[in-house]
Amino acid sequence: MTIYGDSQSGNCYKVQLLCALLDLSYKWIDVDILAGDTKQADFLAKNPNGKIPLLLLENGQTLSESNAIINYLAAGTALLPTDNFLLAKVQQWQFFEQYSHEPYIAVARFIAKYLGLPADRQAEYDAKQAGGHKALQVMEQQLSQTPYLVGEQLTTADISLYAYTHVADEGGFSLQQYPAILAWLDRIQQHAHYIAMA
Repeated sequence: MTIYGDSQSGNCYKVQLLCALLDLSYKWIDVDILAGDTKQADFLAKNPNGKIPLLLLENGQTLSESNAIINYLAAGTALLPTDNFLLAKVQQWQFFEQYSHEPYIAVARFIAKYLGLPADRQAEYDAKQAGGHKALQVMEQQLSQTPYLVGEQLTTADISLYAYTHVADEGGFSLQQYPAILAWLDRIQQHAHYIAMA
């Protein structure tokens, strides 16, 4: 299988981390979003939404949206529960990641890391801080009760939220006030086959 992505993107790193944890082999094709690679006709033919990551299977089928990709790849493994309620809890956290976490933490990081925090984006960057901390507080509350987001075991919910949380400082979010999150980050990093973001 082939993965199109940017190794500095949290959404793409989710897929890389999942593949490492499950020892899955793949071909990686680096995509430069700032250079417009995702707007090229050949890429748009594979994903009309023009976003990464993109998974291309050997049979020619494609799958986009990072959480859909990691759930597909984790199906049948311990990282994705088969119990209907636990599976729904994984998805609940993944929707939370996309709607309540990523729009603040990942966007602030993008403005700072990718764009260099230009003056004309400062107000937008500042406006992301409150929402990002609200999301971190929700995670802190859960992780104060359980070692992982869905109980006792690592799941794709953790991988989804780990990706941008562990680099939240690059978007201006200090994690020092979130001891349960810091312990969770360390717990994930201790897993066999863990890889750091490139």
